[in-house]
Amino acid sequence: MSAASVTTGDLVAWIRAFRDAVQQHKDELTRLDSEIGDADHGSNMARGLDAVVAKLDPEPSTPTDLFKTVGMTLVSTVGGASGPLYGTLFLRMGPALAEADPVDAAALGAALRAGVEGVIARGKAEVGDKTMIDALSPALEAWDSAARDDASPAVVSRAAAEAAARGRDATEPLVARKGRASYLGERSAGHLDPGAASATLLLEALSDTLAAAE
Repeated sequence: MSAASVTTGDLVAWIRAFRDAVQQHKDELTRLDSEIGDADHGSNMARGLDAVVAKLDPEPSTPTDLFKTVGMTLVSTVGGASGPLYGTLFLRMGPALAEADPVDAAALGAALRAGVEGVIARGKAEVGDKTMIDALSPALEAWDSAARDDASPAVVSRAAAEAAARGRDATEPLVARKGRASYLGERSAGHLDPGAASATLLLEALSDTLAAAE
C-alpha cells in the first residue's frame, strides 16, 4: 500500500484482522450482550467471521467482490440482528467503490458512509439509541474531517477508530431505544452497547491494518 491508497489485499487483511479481534474479544462481547441482550453477540460474530475468512482463499480480485462475499456470508451465518446489519454494511460498501482498486481515503470513506447509511435504513437507529450507530456515526465524521486534510488512509482510519471508541464509551449511560436492549427500559443504562463495541473493533482493525501496511 502506498501512503495514499488502499488495495484489495489491504482490505482482505482488514477483514482477517477484524475476525481475529472478534475472536480475541468474543467473551467480552458476549458478556456485554448478556447484560442487555441475548448473550450471543460474541459467539455469533465469531462464527460468522470464521465463515467469511474461509471464503477468502483465493482472495477476491476487487474490493466490490470482497465486500459482496463478506456481506452475503454474514447475512447467512450470523444470527439475530447482527447478521443483517453487518451484512448490509458490507453489501452497501461494495457498489460504492465500483471496480476501483486501489482506493484512496476519500473513496473508502464514501463507501463506509454508504454502508452505515444502509445500516441506519435497515435498523432505523440514530445516534443516542444505544446501538452500533453510536460508534459508526462519529467515526464517519472523524474520517471525513481527517480526509479533508489529505491525511493518509492510516491516519484517517486512526482518527475514525478513536472516534468510534469514544462513541462506544458514550453508550454506557444511555437508555436503549432500539433492539432487545430497549425492552429493559431504564435498566439498560449503565452498560456498554455490544454492537457499538464490535463496531469499534471493526474500525480499530482497519486502523491497525493500514498502519502496518504503510
